[in-house]
Parts: sequence; C-alpha cells; structure tokens
Amino acid sequence: MLNQKTIAKPIQTVGIGLHSGNKSNLYLKPAPVDTGIVFIRIDQEPQTFIPAKAENVTDTRLASVLQIGSHRISTVEHLMSACAGLGIDNMYVDITAQEVPILDGSASSFVFLLQSAGIVEQNAPKRFIRILKSVQVQEGEGESTKWARLDPHHGYKLTFEIDFHHPAVDQT
Repeated sequence: MLNQKTIAKPIQTVGIGLHSGNKSNLYLKPAPVDTGIVFIRIDQEPQTFIPAKAENVTDTRLASVLQIGSHRISTVEHLMSACAGLGIDNMYVDITAQEVPILDGSASSFVFLLQSAGIVEQNAPKRFIRILKSVQVQEGEGESTKWARLDPHHGYKLTFEIDFHHPAVDQT
C-alpha cells in the first residue's frame, strides 16, 4: 500500500512571477493527512485557503490559475509538477503575491527545494481516482476539434498523442 506524503519541515524561497514581474515569497509547510496541496494568499485579508483542485482552476491559458472569489494564484504548474513527481500529497503553500515565482522556468528548482525540506511518509493510504467508465470532453469541430478522454484500465497507463495541423510541425 502506498501512503500519503508531506514535507518534513518548512522551507522558503523568493523569486519573480513570470507574467506579473512581481516579487513573490513562497513558504512551503507540512500539512496533515488528507489536506491536499493548499495555497494561501498571506498578503491579503482575509487569507483564503485555495485547494489545488480541478473545481478551483479558472484559467489555463499561459499559466494554470487557481481561484476562489477574488483570491487567485497563478503559474502553479511547475510547483504542482514537482509535488506530483515526488509523490507529495499534503502541503501548505503560503504566498505573498498572486503568482508563484518562476525560478528556473521548470519544476527542477521546486524539486530541489522540496527534497531539501525532506519528504516524509504519513500514516494514511494515498487516494486515487478510479475511472469506472469512459469520459470524454471535446471542443470545436472539424480540423480544429480538441478532445481528451479517460478510459477504465486495471492498473496505471497513460497514452498521449498530439496532432497539429500547422506547417511548422506538419510531418506530411
């Protein structure tokens, strides 16, 4: 059985937001079992907890944005990728600006930061989503159709394919 994980101790960094150009202090802190990854705008009153959940995603153009009311956090994707890659399930992310700092432009700096804090296993099983039937979303029609589908599978399997109809990437 796989157990949930958090970081062993608090750790912090500071950087500049890629899109805003604003300085952003980031404080990563351990969180209890079943908390998830929760962003907190500590520069605003009242401080709002913004869980990193699909229902809080309000934009994905140029950056992944989480928002509750007027409280928003953007460019969360590199930090979230680092957490996913390291298996971190629970963590508080206090932040002093609307945008996560870009650091080196990848998840690498966040991986280093999280590993420096230490990763600890918690005494609770990880939670997984189980796909029971096919689910597909689609946008557009004809040549401009975009779609994504999840299908049931016993085990873990990811298959990705992308097909751009553009002269710069067209292979025909």
